[in-house]
Amino acid sequence: MLSPSFPQRAPWGTADKLRAWQREALDAYFQADQRDFLVAATPGAGKTTFALTLAVELLRIGEVDRVIVVAPTEHLKTQWADAAARVHIRLDPRFRNSHSMPARQYHGVVVTYAQVAAKSYVHRVLTESAKTLVILDEVHHGGDALSWGDAIRDAYGPARRRLLLSGTPFRSDTAPIPFVEYLPDESGARVSSTDYRYGYGRALADGVVRPVLFHMYSGKMRWRTSAGDELEAHLGQDNTKDVNSQAWRTALDPAGEWMPAVLSAADRRLTEIRHHVPDAGGLVIATDQTAARAYAVLLRELTGERATVVLSDEAEASSRIEQFSANTSRWMVAVRMVSEGVDVPRLAVGVYATSSSTPLFFAQAIGRFVRARRRGEAASVFLPNVPVLMTLANEMEKQRDHALDRQTKDDDGLEDSLLDAANREDDASDALTEEFSYQAISSLAHFDRVVFDGKDFGQLAEPGTPEEEEFIGFPGLLEPEHVHELLMQRQARQGKLRAAREATEPAPTTTLPEPLHRTLREQRQLLNSLVGVYARQTGDPHGAVHAELRRLCGGPAVAQATVAQLQARIDLLRRRVRS
Repeated sequence: MLSPSFPQRAPWGTADKLRAWQREALDAYFQADQRDFLVAATPGAGKTTFALTLAVELLRIGEVDRVIVVAPTEHLKTQWADAAARVHIRLDPRFRNSHSMPARQYHGVVVTYAQVAAKSYVHRVLTESAKTLVILDEVHHGGDALSWGDAIRDAYGPARRRLLLSGTPFRSDTAPIPFVEYLPDESGARVSSTDYRYGYGRALADGVVRPVLFHMYSGKMRWRTSAGDELEAHLGQDNTKDVNSQAWRTALDPAGEWMPAVLSAADRRLTEIRHHVPDAGGLVIATDQTAARAYAVLLRELTGERATVVLSDEAEASSRIEQFSANTSRWMVAVRMVSEGVDVPRLAVGVYATSSSTPLFFAQAIGRFVRARRRGEAASVFLPNVPVLMTLANEMEKQRDHALDRQTKDDDGLEDSLLDAANREDDASDALTEEFSYQAISSLAHFDRVVFDGKDFGQLAEPGTPEEEEFIGFPGLLEPEHVHELLMQRQARQGKLRAAREATEPAPTTTLPEPLHRTLREQRQLLNSLVGVYARQTGDPHGAVHAELRRLCGGPAVAQATVAQLQARIDLLRRRVRS
């Protein structure tokens, strides 16, 4: 409970400098009268400012006399300490587990979750020795491992106050987040309870974050498996999960043509934005260090300028981020682990060149590009057109909570099944990297569409055509309503052009042959039906029929076969069944 002298409404002196949502959240905090308080605010909204304003007030009234911040990364420790210094709170970012107490000139310390997990008792003693406010930044990291959650609870169980912050208060697993309250929903599943929420949709309307245009790129991919089979697939088509993953990996291969084409389009978009925002920068998020270095080479060849490469395990990673943030160079390339907490407000163009696809990672990655400095700045993120990413891009504004109980998927529908696949995609792609031996043969890129505000705009177009260039040429300063208006105008023009073209085309006078462009699912179903019919006629097992078809027609197993390969087997079976 609050002490008797604790005011119901805090007379914070910086209220005129706060955003409306930050003032609302402060009011909600003091009205709640509770020890733990979870704030879920979209990346870029200003969680740090809110938290430090609250810390200033709690210190002022004597409710606490020590502040501890727990951050996900070493780089964020410095960011927190610098931000705290601006409101006259002195935090030591160099506190180590070998220290017993912070130096006397500090109000507290900044540590990482890993640091606490290593020696939780050190941090418990620190917490118990004073009336402590603990700020758990991106608190979902507290559930990264069972031992981490236990350590966080042990270290900060005695805290006087705990403020929980997250831009994405959900996890891709069922590991409970420390100090978060879970309540049953309508179905009885335990779901995290948020005390104050400020979502992307409201932040966009308030001008707090930038509008984000997602430029989706498809293309034809070819690769060879360890068995020697050559496979071919298009990004964005109805492929199996494994084929999608392999095609996706092929697209991200630096030696192919897909990545250079997408990087070139992204750099042209960055040039357009820099006409209006001269210091705008771009970020390529890579899957691993090898790919990151290779993408940097491609950018050097493309732009003539060296890209900043940030690898999370390098000692100079933080200083490189700070230098890039302060200068006006064009591109930074980072591995996926660096995406969370990279606070570079001038980032305006992104290339999502990683196989990570959990909703948590995607939201944190896109959060690097939404931080607004002034009204009108727009951001563009270039994505592979795979179903999981398409779903996540369409649901930027969806608010999610963390569920401890998995529900059945009987009636979940396509959306939930895609998100469920996204939750597993990170582990699947990592396993694929280790177990699936393959060789990328070729990859071609073509512009597919733009996604904005949950809507698709644009249709298939080749790189360099007017459709692609029209999107790339959007002005760098646009309010969200202007972006929507331009996209709607473009969609209307395209609709009129299609209608006029269809009106001038002669009506078909003959019966068209059976199309070869069925979806893969339809082709597999038809093939399996024909195999069943043929097996009943001959008495052969289904597996033997499939093996014979592969021997005669070539190609891999049904799950990996292309439409053309499946069609060849269908045609052969039809002739045999009829005979």
